[in-house]
Amino acid sequence: MQELLPIAARIGARLKEHKQTVAVSESSAGGLISAALLAVPGASVYFQGGGVIYTRIAGKELFGITREQMTGMRSSSEPYARFMAGLVRTKLGATWGLCETGAAGPTGNGYGDAAGHSCFAVMGPVEQSVTLETGSPDRVANMRAFAKGALELLERHLK
Repeated sequence: MQELLPIAARIGARLKEHKQTVAVSESSAGGLISAALLAVPGASVYFQGGGVIYTRIAGKELFGITREQMTGMRSSSEPYARFMAGLVRTKLGATWGLCETGAAGPTGNGYGDAAGHSCFAVMGPVEQSVTLETGSPDRVANMRAFAKGALELLERHLK
């Protein structure tokens, strides 16, 4: 978590400076993205909220995701990350939506992705998605890497 705090502080400062907000949907990062952003004093000015959407039931119940919306798409993919970043942004009325989705480990997921696979997306004035492959089965290290990767993606677009 300590390595995430400087990144989150820079993000918070930029969001406040530009009077912008962020909403987060994360899964395999387990809340580390939101925790880092919320650790910054004054986070209530820019953090709209979000959730750890770890299962289909969470997506359905918390965000109202339907089967029709998921047609042709699966979790742990860039299209899903873009979809969720856009959805959380819209639902919470934020300037930016940020999503992380993946397989922390120690094994892969049911879609055939290896442990250490994660996709991130940012949706807002700029839109981008990326995939990270750590190649590691270390669950905790992957969670930190996923959170860092997602935060760095957002930070790049705030400059």
